[in-house]
Amino acid sequence: MAEVRKREVVLGPAPTMRSRMATEVNKEIGLEIGHVLFIDIVGYSQLLITEQSGLLQELKEIVWATEQFRQAQAEGKLLRLPTGDGGALVFRNNPEAPVLCAMEISKALKSHPELQVRMGIHSGPVNEITDLNAQANIAGAGINIAQRVMDCGEAGHILLSQHVADDLEQYPQWRPLLHDLGECEVKHGVRVHAVNLYTDQLGNPATPEKFKRPEVEPTVPAAKEAPPKSAIPKWAMFGAVVALIVIGLLFWSKRTATISTAPEKSIAVLPFENLSEDKSSAFFADGVQDEILTDLARVADLKVISRTSVLQYRNAAARNLREIAQQLGVAHVLEGSVQRATNKIRINAQLIDARNDAHLWAQTYDRDLADVFAIQSEIAKTIVEQLQAKLSPKEEAVVEAKPTKDMVAYDLYLRASEIGRNIASTIGTGGAEAAKQEVQLLDQAVTRDPAFFKALCSLANAHLALFWLNDRSAPHIDLAKKALEAAARLQPDAGEVHFTRGLLYYRGSLDYGPALAEFALAQRSLPNDAGVPFFIGMIERRQGRWDESIRHVEKAVALDPHNVISISELATTYIALRRYDEAAKTLDSALKWKPLDFGMALVRALADMHWKADLGRWRAVVAGAAGRPTDPNDLISTRLILALLERNYYAAQEALETPGLAEFDDNGFFIPREWNEGIIARGLGDNARANAALLAARQREAAAAQDSPDDARALIVLGQIDAALGRTADAIREGERAAELLPPSKDAMNGGFVLERLARIYAQTGDVNRAVNFLENVAKVPGGPTYGSLKVDQDWDPLRGDPRFEKIVQSLAPKQ
Repeated sequence: MAEVRKREVVLGPAPTMRSRMATEVNKEIGLEIGHVLFIDIVGYSQLLITEQSGLLQELKEIVWATEQFRQAQAEGKLLRLPTGDGGALVFRNNPEAPVLCAMEISKALKSHPELQVRMGIHSGPVNEITDLNAQANIAGAGINIAQRVMDCGEAGHILLSQHVADDLEQYPQWRPLLHDLGECEVKHGVRVHAVNLYTDQLGNPATPEKFKRPEVEPTVPAAKEAPPKSAIPKWAMFGAVVALIVIGLLFWSKRTATISTAPEKSIAVLPFENLSEDKSSAFFADGVQDEILTDLARVADLKVISRTSVLQYRNAAARNLREIAQQLGVAHVLEGSVQRATNKIRINAQLIDARNDAHLWAQTYDRDLADVFAIQSEIAKTIVEQLQAKLSPKEEAVVEAKPTKDMVAYDLYLRASEIGRNIASTIGTGGAEAAKQEVQLLDQAVTRDPAFFKALCSLANAHLALFWLNDRSAPHIDLAKKALEAAARLQPDAGEVHFTRGLLYYRGSLDYGPALAEFALAQRSLPNDAGVPFFIGMIERRQGRWDESIRHVEKAVALDPHNVISISELATTYIALRRYDEAAKTLDSALKWKPLDFGMALVRALADMHWKADLGRWRAVVAGAAGRPTDPNDLISTRLILALLERNYYAAQEALETPGLAEFDDNGFFIPREWNEGIIARGLGDNARANAALLAARQREAAAAQDSPDDARALIVLGQIDAALGRTADAIREGERAAELLPPSKDAMNGGFVLERLARIYAQTGDVNRAVNFLENVAKVPGGPTYGSLKVDQDWDPLRGDPRFEKIVQSLAPKQ
């Protein structure tokens, strides 16, 4: 049972199993035939622990809700075995029960695209046993074979053993659903014969990879008559043997082609395991790994995967290094552990060639805590030597430099870095509060050591992030400049200084030219920093250089392939260009390894809405939100906007009343809560309450526009509010002024959004001709109106029925 009980708990614990008393331990139950359904979540081990628990709970609820499960449970004819990433159900009432249950589950999963599940079914001998912990368990060939059948499949597959398929084939209703796959080799060389069960709506009709036959080279026609055996020359026999060896090598090379395409001098530094007794010091283990990664990333002759992408493997219960390397596009992997006790530290590290699982180097360091920097530098230099990479004198000097002599300041910096890494791996509005905590810790670090260069750069970046998030609780630009100037006095030519100065030009004043120049300088010293090409791409997008922007963000994704923000921004660019198919493929690929990411799932839903006017995926995101860790305000806004698009004002009211902030800042387009209150009240027919709420929204937005008279985003939102209040002249004046302040020539992305909102103002003020005339041009602008928006959004209702408007809508419709 070791191969079955991988971790703990999903489809159980079953009340009738886990709660049995020790007095039943010696009860013997003989073998019986069980009809087993084995269920597994694909990609489970790659998820964070919080994501794993959410998916498991979601799967459990789906399984427990099936009719077959409830019926067998009520009859006392069901046994359940948790397996960590799924579970096994043993039905003892009906051989069709596991098949019917699998079909029910498959149907329910259509509304849960974040859940990628495969299933295997077999009927065979099982028996209840008691394990070493005096807990009930299940054993037998029936369980093991069901798992092996399932192991042959992929997401969506319902695979049956040959035995089960033979039984079902006797009944005409099952025969059309059975599709023979042949044999598949599983663990320990065992081969199982499997049959794929699917309908037009359920299951997965695709042939699993394990059943696909390798392409066979065309055979040479045989001679009419072979010579006698003794007549075959020895050189010909030798040639035949060589040919067979070559064919074998070619076949093997095809199997290993994906990982062998990774650059020879490429590496992923996985999170180090924290072996300290104090588990709260995990941040220190992460810091050791991060410092080694950062040192290696400075070496231009190496390809090093960025920290965000390796972060997801920190909590993996088991690591398949070959799979990880393939996912990240590298040939080598470094992993290790850290054990810290008082003033002592033990660091273990090992370098593995993931292409053949060969251990190239390993070392354990037992030193004083103060020697941690020397250990990190030594490991980095050893890795460079092992991978035969070139290390310039400048790169070596940077690798050997100690960041600080104050270990307390270093601890503060590592705690702040941990917060920063978590912010960088998610999308949501909760980043401002986390960034404030990061700033507090970094302030303490540089107070203790004013010459702590890395902490000063991080402090400047954190302030710039808060300014970008529209936090006005402090003068973030001035504080960022102060920290940057202190860092520049210490190391004026460092890549981090140029990078931070580039951010200051970009985020502080949208000064694109100097920002690009600084990022170009930063790239020389930070060749593996994914942030450099990412921000270059973001600037190029604002400049309307769309193709260059996509290339740079794709480069950032190559260096940081599991960074959800980079992936989402790439998809957002495709959506702005109405290249929806590319956006969908980008996000679908990412959601396979991070199915619970709320931000990416929402962007994917937005793609469907804009592309096809299809709200189905959006509904699925809202329905499955309980299992997706996210900021409460993001969830409120997602539910609210969906309800408004569906004209379900009662649901919108319920969403708005959910405890949470419920104010929305979409890249600087601030939407007051009172605006939504007014739209909902109007939809419910309460015009007095609607006008009061809209007037309150106007008061707040007018104050924001007065404070920043050149802020086009505040002005365009004010124009939309005035249009809803019937203040036609004010609305048009404000909207047109906003379009003058931020045309696409100045900011291609947000400029397009402003034009789209101006078109809404024209529509809402009732001037149909002007609105349609304007739409004809704006519909061609990136970021402008989309087919889905024009089809479902109520702002366009005044234009419906106008032939020219309907023609515009059809021009944007998806091509068949």
